[in-house]
Amino acid sequence: MLSSSARLLRLLSLLSSRPSWTCAELAERMEVTDRTVRRDIARLRDLGYTVDSDAGPWGGYRLRAGSRVPPLILDDEEALAVAVGLRGAALSDALGGDQAALSALLKLRQVLPRHIADRLGDLDDAFVRLPGADGTDGPHIRPGLLLELAVACREGRRARMSYTDGAGRGTTREVDPYRLVHTGRRWYFVARDVTRAQWRTFRADRVDRLQPTVHPADLTDAPDPAHLVSRNIANGPYPLSATIRLPLPVSEALRLIPPTVGTHRPDGPDATVVDIGGPDPDGLARYLLGLATPLRVLAPDSVRQALVRRARELAEDNARAMDAPPD
Repeated sequence: MLSSSARLLRLLSLLSSRPSWTCAELAERMEVTDRTVRRDIARLRDLGYTVDSDAGPWGGYRLRAGSRVPPLILDDEEALAVAVGLRGAALSDALGGDQAALSALLKLRQVLPRHIADRLGDLDDAFVRLPGADGTDGPHIRPGLLLELAVACREGRRARMSYTDGAGRGTTREVDPYRLVHTGRRWYFVARDVTRAQWRTFRADRVDRLQPTVHPADLTDAPDPAHLVSRNIANGPYPLSATIRLPLPVSEALRLIPPTVGTHRPDGPDATVVDIGGPDPDGLARYLLGLATPLRVLAPDSVRQALVRRARELAEDNARAMDAPPD
């Protein structure tokens, strides 16, 4: 027989699972008498939960929003979804302060069963957040898949991955899982492509299946996962890349050029070197002029020359306007 506290949790779980229950239905599901159900309902009300009831043979009990937060009965994927949300809120300051989110995440992990808490621990070792990226309109990805990828990163075993690329082509490849990186819009799976012997980034929402093998992963010379994702996002689609130097610390440079546009690295305490991709020298020159801040193009010469040419044309146009007689 369940203890009274366990019975109350069971009763809460049942009341939350559907709109209404009759007393007889609850008694049958909990394997207690009708009198015990009525007594437990009264205890829930004493604890602050609002349980409505309708009299008569067709009446029943309904749980509605009350003055207190009830215990949550979560399955594995629900616990993962809550943990990911709380962790993301703490990192991004989305709730106006990270202390409440961190406190809630800590309480969640303390009360979860050991086997679920251990699986959630995989997230802490596998997840990386790319600083400065924000937005919440990324593609949908089921929480269970994130957990599978996170566990694969932690276990350090080679896996066989089914993946759909941007053109819709399905492929199967062997990978050595390493990290998950969240940019604020998308999750990226960082792994070593065994066949190509290259470190790659894969859109997590395009991973169809991941099947671990018995072989250990080769994580030799593992890259900085956030830097790799940032570089691939910023430069991957473009045929040309430029390197510039900003007389700003990295924190300010990230606000000016987000990590999804450029790859940043400090050049002393007060300067930042940024790699930026673009369609052609003139297009990059237009973008750099639009930053409206001092900068120096380190490479290539074609972008430097395009920037100088556009800046000279802009200066000459304004000089002519100043010399022209007024209308």
